[in-house]
Amino acid sequence: MARCTSRVLAAGAPAHSPHAQRPRWPAFATRGDRIACFSHRRKFCVSLLWTLLLALVAAFWLVYGLRVGLEALRLPWLDEVAPATDADCPSLSLLFTARDEAAALPRALASFAALDYPRLEIIAVDDRSRDETGRILHEAAERDPRLRVLTVRELPPGWLGKPHGLATAYRQARGEWLVFTDADVCFAPDVLRRAIALARVRALDHLTLLGRLEMTGFWEKVALTFFGLGFHFAARPGRAADPRAPHYVGVGAFQLVRRSAYEASGTHRRLALEVVDDMKLGKIVKQAGFRSAAAVAGERVRVRWYAGLGELVRGVTKNFFAGAEYKLRVVALQVLGLMLFYLLPFLALPFVRGTELILAGVAALAAVVLHGGICWGMGVSVLYALTQPLGALLFLYLLLRSTAVTLWRGGVEWRGTFYPLAELRKGMV
Repeated sequence: MARCTSRVLAAGAPAHSPHAQRPRWPAFATRGDRIACFSHRRKFCVSLLWTLLLALVAAFWLVYGLRVGLEALRLPWLDEVAPATDADCPSLSLLFTARDEAAALPRALASFAALDYPRLEIIAVDDRSRDETGRILHEAAERDPRLRVLTVRELPPGWLGKPHGLATAYRQARGEWLVFTDADVCFAPDVLRRAIALARVRALDHLTLLGRLEMTGFWEKVALTFFGLGFHFAARPGRAADPRAPHYVGVGAFQLVRRSAYEASGTHRRLALEVVDDMKLGKIVKQAGFRSAAAVAGERVRVRWYAGLGELVRGVTKNFFAGAEYKLRVVALQVLGLMLFYLLPFLALPFVRGTELILAGVAALAAVVLHGGICWGMGVSVLYALTQPLGALLFLYLLLRSTAVTLWRGGVEWRGTFYPLAELRKGMV
């Protein structure tokens, strides 16, 4: 603006005149002069906006991203502790529910049968399965006396299938400690001894383990490594151990909880209509004043979360809008965050220069480095960190799809059962 004004003044107003003190358009200023000045001012404002936005994004990755990365590095590993001896092993109940899991069950049951733990009972719930799940479970129980099978033939009102199945298993359990898991998870033989040892060393009432996701194919790795990055930024599992922090964590593959803490927190009865019941178990335990934490299990806990991109899309359709608490304003904030922090620095690189290019480059580099660390921790090539924009776009699509489908249907449909949105909203904790 200063250049435009001085150019016009130079055409007809002395520098010492009042016009030099209070710039205004001279009567003889041409329309072209005015357009040029406004164009310059507009370009300046756009450039300033770009600079401020990219500075914000760079600060996010350098400050918040560094903090999250350090928290992830400080997470304890299960390898850090020796397996508990027989004398230090309290009674423990391993609980899971299965609905139409015939394909995944044999491998999971084989790993459960190989568990090395002295005072262990395993309780499986066949939840209204229509395939060979029930037969597979009962045959496994004949081979392993530690395994008991319960059958749910009808889902009572006011419950989702999984929380109801786990609540059913809990009512039959006798262990001082409970482990909640899924029917498609595989354990190493010493995982229970090590988890109990870590819980004792750190004086925990609740411990969730971050296991290894089994991934095949390009798009699975793009999606799941980005989900891993988002999990650390949104949930911040390293902060769950701080009783002063509001953060909490729970992963469905492995949650060890002291029975007394579980009961004092309200059990799965409080989570009866929670789609993301795994995370919310960590929430209610911590809110009840008990000590909770996450640890890295690595290869000792393995799960094939979704087989292929198509199954992943269908699976997370029920989860993502629930993760946004079924609130459109939360979805809008998540969309804005994805576009601003995960897409903008990469998309801006070809179109900016100077300071803006430096800021975009710093943000993109920091994002790739942190994403690479997540890839390494998940056992995937760090080169998948370069696919972060693809992962962000896929996540954006899945979030919007989950929101649209849930609102269109008026609820969530999962494995043949429909749950109305009004009930799900009432059941949130």
